[in-house]
Amino acid sequence: MTRIAARPRNEGVVEGRVTEALDDIAGILERTGEYRVLRRLGPFAPPPGEPDEPTYVGLVLDTETTGIDVAVDEVIELGIVKFEYGASGRIYRVLERFNELHAPAGPIPEAVVRLTGITDADVAGRRIDDAAVEALAAEARVIVAHNARFDRQMCERRWPIFVRRNWACSCHQIPWKAEGHEGLRLGHLLADHGHFHNGHRAIDDCEALLALLARPLRATGRLALSALLDAARRPTVRLWASEAPIALKDRLKDRNYRWSPRRRCWYVDLDEEQIEIERSFLSREIYRGAPAPVPSDRFTARDRFSTRADPEA
Repeated sequence: MTRIAARPRNEGVVEGRVTEALDDIAGILERTGEYRVLRRLGPFAPPPGEPDEPTYVGLVLDTETTGIDVAVDEVIELGIVKFEYGASGRIYRVLERFNELHAPAGPIPEAVVRLTGITDADVAGRRIDDAAVEALAAEARVIVAHNARFDRQMCERRWPIFVRRNWACSCHQIPWKAEGHEGLRLGHLLADHGHFHNGHRAIDDCEALLALLARPLRATGRLALSALLDAARRPTVRLWASEAPIALKDRLKDRNYRWSPRRRCWYVDLDEEQIEIERSFLSREIYRGAPAPVPSDRFTARDRFSTRADPEA
């Protein structure tokens, strides 16, 4: 049995007084208007309160991997926080935390070790519990990742159950810039709220993301999770600007079109109500008045960000 040594009786009191003193100093600095103080973000703890609305189970998920090629690289750390949320977007409870390491087939690249701090020694003999991951995913109404296009595709290759889940991307499906934020990275968004965290470790990124989802957005005051869920529920349509003149590629790029190497074509993802406006733009500006030859695909949260929907996969 592991025993935890008892702390001296007054140690906790002393630590509390030190913390209070440091908080006082931080408050003084902030009130001058000349300083910003970032406080370390701990494990997410929702405010107390019983649900007065229907509730569901969600997961926030993050992976650390041997690289960024979803076809060949491997997951070396998986973090998941399972939570209960309401239809309003309010988060009521953390239900479970999961964080495990996995030894890849070969050595972890040095660049990944520098970024994450995860070494070959850390993962030696370790394997992520596939059955536990599948049990968590089976209960989830939605899975949230801060770069869902990457995390979803990495997870689908290892755990097929993720193919059948609804996914949402907190990085690209919440209007952070319109809400007054300059950066989209977790660290930037946390700093805007006065916090920092141990980035590039899976469970710490999950805790940080859940804390952001529980907060009201800066401009509208709407809960971030509520905005994300609305965006995830809306179908999107991908328009393919086939046969677009190469000389007009910058015009398309300015309008947020991306290039698909596999289909050798420019494309853009839009909400359904924007489609006719975009077809008119393409006909007028790209095809010089001719009918726009623009095939389309329709996606929902069930297939969005998956390899099935990614033209570059």
